[in-house]
Amino acid sequence: MTKVKAAVCQAFGAPLVIQDVTLRDPAFGEVQVDLAACAICHSDIAFIEGGWGGTLPAVFGHEAAGHVSACGPGVTVYAPGDPVIVTLIRSCSSCPSCTTGNPVLCETPYDRDAGPLTANDGGVMQQGVSVAGFAEKVVVDQSQIAKIPQDMPMDAASLLACGVITGLGAVVNTANVRPGQTVVVIGAGGVGLNTIQGARIAGARRIVAIDMSPEKLEIAREFGATDGVLATDAAPWKKVMEITGRGADAVFVTVGAIPAYDAAPRYLAPGGQVIMVGMPHTGDTSTFEPGVLAALGQGMIGTKMGDVVLTRDIPWLVDLYGQGRLKLDELVSGRWTLDQINAAIADTKSGAARRNVIVF
Repeated sequence: MTKVKAAVCQAFGAPLVIQDVTLRDPAFGEVQVDLAACAICHSDIAFIEGGWGGTLPAVFGHEAAGHVSACGPGVTVYAPGDPVIVTLIRSCSSCPSCTTGNPVLCETPYDRDAGPLTANDGGVMQQGVSVAGFAEKVVVDQSQIAKIPQDMPMDAASLLACGVITGLGAVVNTANVRPGQTVVVIGAGGVGLNTIQGARIAGARRIVAIDMSPEKLEIAREFGATDGVLATDAAPWKKVMEITGRGADAVFVTVGAIPAYDAAPRYLAPGGQVIMVGMPHTGDTSTFEPGVLAALGQGMIGTKMGDVVLTRDIPWLVDLYGQGRLKLDELVSGRWTLDQINAAIADTKSGAARRNVIVF
């Protein structure tokens, strides 16, 4: 057992409290990682605000990188000192989803309330998002980490744990975007920018960014968008039709906003698909006209964490980064200490940040 400094959510919608929590040693198949960086994802904010419920108190944060500092029994692939990213993707390797190549959809339940964290009084401290990365150290299953190069900057590497694989993976794994196709990306935030650069890497002919901010549309062009359309226009899908001639083969909704989901099918070309990336709060609903989708052979599909397979995709993304073809450093808009996490969250909620990173 060890004491670690963490940002604890004591009440939904309230500021996080910096305090010591107790972290047990790694058990069979687990590793302890001393964190160097943990980015703030909008999913963390949704949990902190109570958008998806859950047990409190809890430590959230799931987009992290650091060095392995201890290994439990049964861990043979990793050793202390290894630089790694830490993700929420916990896979059992034996359920139907895992054995058919979809570890992000692992069907084996995991009780986060019975995880490696406890409160100092011995009470429950939930391991939020199966990581609890807003802390100096974490203990996670070995399936949740992937090696990275020794010289890779940790703030940039942390983004591979969620925002990058979610956006880019939705393009190459879920939608299977091919060279010459047309893509629309609704939302030019952190995940949206990675979706855009994923479409660029995949060879999309046109990549149209949709956002409410002209400034974000300009940033989207830096990551590969060929065109930008303001979501506040009266009928932005009509402008997309003018640009593309027929609509989009794939429309990615990268924000959890219901108006974005309601509008998404309007951007589709015949045979196109809406890829649902952004996560609305529990209970939120969207409406669409199914007869149109049926008549035009269109569809809607969800994607979790970009349907990534860590051992397959992380080495590829690291190589792209090393070649300068995958932008990571440019995504980091602010570096904050753990004591500054509430200010970093407020800055993230303002919409100005690409990705704010807590550095240890």
